[in-house]
Amino acid sequence: MPVSLVFTSDTHVPRRARDLPRPLWDAIASADVVVHAGDWVDDALLDLFEQRSRRLVAVYGNNDHGVLRERLPEVARAEIEGLRFAVVHETGDAKGREARCAARFPDDDVLVFGHSHIPWDTTAPTGLRLINPGSPTDRRRQPHGTFVTAVADAGQLRDVVFHAVPPRS
Repeated sequence: MPVSLVFTSDTHVPRRARDLPRPLWDAIASADVVVHAGDWVDDALLDLFEQRSRRLVAVYGNNDHGVLRERLPEVARAEIEGLRFAVVHETGDAKGREARCAARFPDDDVLVFGHSHIPWDTTAPTGLRLINPGSPTDRRRQPHGTFVTAVADAGQLRDVVFHAVPPRS
C-alpha cells in the first residue's frame, strides 16, 4: 500500500523562525511518515512533531544539543514499503558525496540528509538515492525555503516533489 512521506531538515525553530510554515505543518498532518534530518534547535519542536506525526523518523544535527541528542540518534533507519531509508544530518562536501555515501550506507536505498540547506536529489552509481529537502525556514543562498513530499510504494520512491515555502511576512 502506498505510504505518503514528508522530508524536512534544518528547521532551526525558534532561531530562524518562530514556527514552521503552514504548508509544511499541513503536509506533516496528512503524511503517513515524516522524516526530519536534524537541526531542530529546540526540543519543543520535536515534541510538536511527535504529537502531529503518525510516524516520525528523525536524527539530531550539529546545532542540536542536550535533550535533543539524548532523544534522537545520529543515524536513523527505517524500512518503509520495501525501501530501506537512512537518515543523517551531515554528509560532508558536495564533491564526491554520492560515492562517499554509497560506501557509508551500502545496505540502504534512500538517504535523507540535511546540513547545507541546499535542496539535492541525486542517485549514486550503486542506486542509493540521496535527498536533501533543504530548509523550510533558512533558505541561505536559495530562492526560497523548501521541503519534500514523496510516496513509497512497492519498493519504489515516486512522486518526489520539492515544495517552495512562501516567504515569511
